[in-house]
Amino acid sequence: MIDALRLTLLAAACAAAAGAPPALAGACDRTTEVAGFACRHEAKDDYWIALGRCANVANNGARSTCKRNAETQLEEAQDECADQAEARAQLCAALGQAPYDPDIRAKRFLTPEQAAQQPNPYLPLVPGSERVYRNAEEIITVTVTTQTLEVMGIEAMVVRDVVTDLEGELIEDTEDWFAQDVDGNVWYFGEIAQNFEDGRLVDVEGSWAAGVEHAKPGIVMPAAPRAGMTYRQEFDLGGAEDAGRVLDTQGSESVAAASCAATCLVTEDFSPLEPGAVEHKYYAPGVGLILELDPESGERTELVSRR
Repeated sequence: MIDALRLTLLAAACAAAAGAPPALAGACDRTTEVAGFACRHEAKDDYWIALGRCANVANNGARSTCKRNAETQLEEAQDECADQAEARAQLCAALGQAPYDPDIRAKRFLTPEQAAQQPNPYLPLVPGSERVYRNAEEIITVTVTTQTLEVMGIEAMVVRDVVTDLEGELIEDTEDWFAQDVDGNVWYFGEIAQNFEDGRLVDVEGSWAAGVEHAKPGIVMPAAPRAGMTYRQEFDLGGAEDAGRVLDTQGSESVAAASCAATCLVTEDFSPLEPGAVEHKYYAPGVGLILELDPESGERTELVSRR
């Protein structure tokens, strides 16, 4: 049964088909609509390119199969566009309609040295500190380096995130850029993500930088989290749209290197770019992230050592 939200999105899609996307009242709704408009056009573009390739398949049967595959891929892509639009609309309902344009000025941020002296208790960024996590397939080593990088005029800390398989083969090597503001919020300013296969760099998918093509930083850890609050963790439309929601401030969990008894902050991370995919995270005061949990599969990524 098609709900009211999907009917609204469908009506907007029909209007957009006749020309430019309709102007909606709120900035968030407008962003949702133009992103959907772009998504649908990209799906159509991929479809027509696929048909062009099919036209150059000489065998009739193979050419017909190629066309059917192109049609199936188009349908799947259009469904994904609709799911993303619905997820963005739901996020708008939680955040409101105001333009997302955070006030980023150097005087509102601490230097890395100041942040190390008064860190956010749930995400303490102290240069030289290291956390090692493990799940059934990977080992993740997160190091707060002594390096800094200026992004949007802010001196950001460089945090290195290295992912290997259980045999030690490199999967991902990422630099994340964080800064803490004077209120205690920890902001995320971008990343360079290097992805490897069989020891070779294959792409840098997922990389983005605040200030480039209107990409904007987001808060990865609020100064005063409260149950129910929702926040953008990053904003590069179509590329990086992670968001977070506080589920609980009195969670309990235990892993090899830490535990919390009714003191853990529990959050839910999600992204409109991956509708339906969520991750629950547990943060122990004074320690930081101790557990990532996939609520659907039950897979756990646990803190196994820290220094």
